[in-house]
Order: sequence, then C-alpha cells, then structure tokens
Amino acid sequence: MNVPTNLKYTNDHEWIKIEGNTGIIGITDYAQSQLGDIVFIDLPADLESITFNSTFGTIEAVKTVSDIKAPCTGKVIEINQKILDEPQVVNSDPYGQGWFIKVEINDLKEVEELLTPDAYIDLIKE
Repeated sequence: MNVPTNLKYTNDHEWIKIEGNTGIIGITDYAQSQLGDIVFIDLPADLESITFNSTFGTIEAVKTVSDIKAPCTGKVIEINQKILDEPQVVNSDPYGQGWFIKVEINDLKEVEELLTPDAYIDLIKE
C-alpha cells in the first residue's frame, strides 16, 4: 500500500499535503482500494469552506457510498474538476491527479494532530 511520507492522514483515510498555508486534500490509496471502482464524486458546486472533521462531499463506488471528511478547517480555493469529470482517476492516481480540493488552512495546529505516515500504516494494518 502506498503511503507517501510527505503527507498527514486522518483516521477516515483522507490525506493532506501542506504547502505553506495551503492544503491539498484527497483520499488514500488504501481508501480507494477498499472502495473499489469509483463511479461518481459529489462535491457541492458552491463549496466555499470546510470544517475540521466535517463531511464536505461523498464518493460513490460500485459497492458503496462514502463520506469525505475534512482534515482541517479552511477556505476552499480550488476544486479538482478532473475528478468530477473522470472519477476513476482517484483509483489510478490518488496522490497525484486524484486530489479533491485545495484549501487555505485556518489553523495549522489542526493538521499537527493528524496521523503521521507511520501511524497511518499502523492503522491500516489492523
């Protein structure tokens, strides 16, 4: 299972990459493999902000529908249109072209509380 060392992780299998005060958010390789073939991603067109640990969208796979939870609080500055048009890119490239949103992070301390790569690996081994 691919767990990049430059990211932070949630217990719900989202990841966040921090670049200054900006966070890029997606779901992990483990999450996409558990979901199976992703067929639809629902992110509100008017999504302006997210709140730590709150749902901001859903992922529909052949087997199930799953919530996407925010790993931080912040202002949404970009939504990845590619995943809305081609949701299967999340299966093939969850850490690259399969990112979901970019946000301006309100409080970097929230992100510090997320799982390290090693802690996330321990979580998915269980």
